[in-house]
Amino acid sequence: MAFDSSLVAELNLLLKFPHDSLTQGLKIHHDADPQVVDAAKRLFDKGIINRIDGGYLTDLGHDLAEHAQILVSALNAKKE
Repeated sequence: MAFDSSLVAELNLLLKFPHDSLTQGLKIHHDADPQVVDAAKRLFDKGIINRIDGGYLTDLGHDLAEHAQILVSALNAKKE
């Protein structure tokens, strides 16, 4: 299974959520990039965020965002 452009958009949006606070979220404005708006809708439909326009990460969303951070950090690590 590969990451298609929809999954990449969802992962990128997940990475934009503040990871150091449970009380901060995101607001996706209606005039935002259509890929971001669509990614937010998909994340909402999957129960990963609590509002269709962003809002807060759910418990599942926090877990997935943490894994996404780990994945990005590992893939961006420079070999010594």
